[in-house]
Amino acid sequence: MSEETAWLSAREQEHWRAYLRGSRLLERALADDLSPLNIQLTEYELLSMLSESPDQRTRMSRLADDIIQSRSRVTHTASRLEKRGWVERCRSSDDGRGVEISLTDAGREALAELSRVHVESVRRHLVDALTPEQFEALGVAMAVLRDGMAPTHHEIGLDD
Repeated sequence: MSEETAWLSAREQEHWRAYLRGSRLLERALADDLSPLNIQLTEYELLSMLSESPDQRTRMSRLADDIIQSRSRVTHTASRLEKRGWVERCRSSDDGRGVEISLTDAGREALAELSRVHVESVRRHLVDALTPEQFEALGVAMAVLRDGMAPTHHEIGLDD
């Protein structure tokens, strides 16, 4: 390993900070748009990804890995959603040791409205703010990072 740090150039620093601030502002805007519906962005993501899982059911540990959140955080998020009646947890049908989570009918109903609001937010704050070429380049760049850091990552709804 080199003894000398390869500091970012002024241009690299500019791009890094634009990414850092832009990604935080985007996440805040998406969360703010869901806020009037009394749901957090992390709760919406769990519901959405669960709805795309086979049979709208999956192991909690698998879901945590798929949405790149700690198992503890997914457990707390699932507890809040379970209190609303939107998900339910049970022992794994495979081996009885793991815990599975599934979307309830009430969860599917709630997700219908939540999804509309979220998609409009994503479109307004990201997709429509960029040219189609910029949006594609962003997706390609983020896929390179994802694949480099998590080469075995499973994308719910796309890899099933």
